[in-house]
Amino acid sequence: MAKPLLRTAPRKRGPKKPARTRAKKPPAFSRRGSGRSDTSALFRLMAWLSPAYPVGAFSYSSGIEWAVEAGDIKDAATLREWLSVMIGDGGGFSDAVLFVHAYRAIAARDDAALRGAAELAAALTPSKERFLETTAQGRAFVEVTTAAWPCQALTRLATVWSGPVALPIAVGVACAGHGVALEPALHAFLHALAANWISAGVRLIPLGQTDGQRVLAALEAAIAQTATRALATPLGEIGTCTFRADIAAMRHEAQYTRLFRS
Repeated sequence: MAKPLLRTAPRKRGPKKPARTRAKKPPAFSRRGSGRSDTSALFRLMAWLSPAYPVGAFSYSSGIEWAVEAGDIKDAATLREWLSVMIGDGGGFSDAVLFVHAYRAIAARDDAALRGAAELAAALTPSKERFLETTAQGRAFVEVTTAAWPCQALTRLATVWSGPVALPIAVGVACAGHGVALEPALHAFLHALAANWISAGVRLIPLGQTDGQRVLAALEAAIAQTATRALATPLGEIGTCTFRADIAAMRHEAQYTRLFRS
């Protein structure tokens, strides 16, 4: 007699297995295992990159003042074009790469890599005023952050590098030391850099505040692309190609009337 193809008697069932739960993703603004909540990390990031943070960013224009004087920048459109190049191929890109490598050196506890990034950042600036701009802000950032938000990473930076500290190195180290995730920290750093340049343009051209915000909105894609490139760029391949912006920073040193220090 052929065996039936289907069971006629009910199968005995064992104890019900607990439903699987998906592992929760780490908070967007904190590193896995850092113990720092995303709210705390976001709070610190907003404080450090706010225009109100006392590093003196408002007094620098990165050569934009000379570019306005020379007629290279004369309205919102030319300001957007100038800044798009600075972010993608100039100081914005190199600062982003330095930020990334300083952050990763702290995360990896690699003193040699941290020293190398800090030394390169101090040597890479193309003019006297740009050197002053990044190192004066970097020094102020370290001093203020150490006083208000101390962490071992900033102490480590002072131990391995006694020379002038560029701003992207200082901010990258602080973000790593406080467990702020790399990608949002990098985007916020580039946003703050662009916003400060736009603020200089608004005062110099001059532009209305709404036009300034339109320029910032138009730079969103450029900032995102620069951050993506910086995350994948080895320190040895850092480089820029913005000769007119470098010349602007040099010419500003001898400009007759000046509102800004660079």
